[in-house]
Amino acid sequence: MKTEQNHKITICTSCRHKGTECRPGYELIEKLRAAIKVAGDAIPEDFEISGVACMAGCDRPCTVAYHGSRKATYLFGDIDPAVDVDDLVTFAKQYAYLHDGWCSSVDRPGKLRKCTLARVPSAMIAVEASEVRAS
Repeated sequence: MKTEQNHKITICTSCRHKGTECRPGYELIEKLRAAIKVAGDAIPEDFEISGVACMAGCDRPCTVAYHGSRKATYLFGDIDPAVDVDDLVTFAKQYAYLHDGWCSSVDRPGKLRKCTLARVPSAMIAVEASEVRAS
């Protein structure tokens, strides 16, 4: 049973292949949405898939981020809409089951083992009264 969307896949729509005007982000959004729809119940959670103007991964187009409530965020680069959609869908299945979103590079599918640009821990903001001042 799928739940309220708390998982997101964000794809850069500004990234260009070097020396061209080709922006593969829009094509990747279409292909990934279709592939996740076909996967159906194989993915236990819904994923919102959207584009964003820039994710500062310009040297490694096309960049893709996975994020979820209280989970580590992943940023992948060098994603090709023609060949990497299956790995992205497999990671969506995996990520949905990861309690804190944390996994080793060897546990990621295919190309995603080697094209990780960042893994950002989930934000835990603690506010505690203290008499010590930060300098």
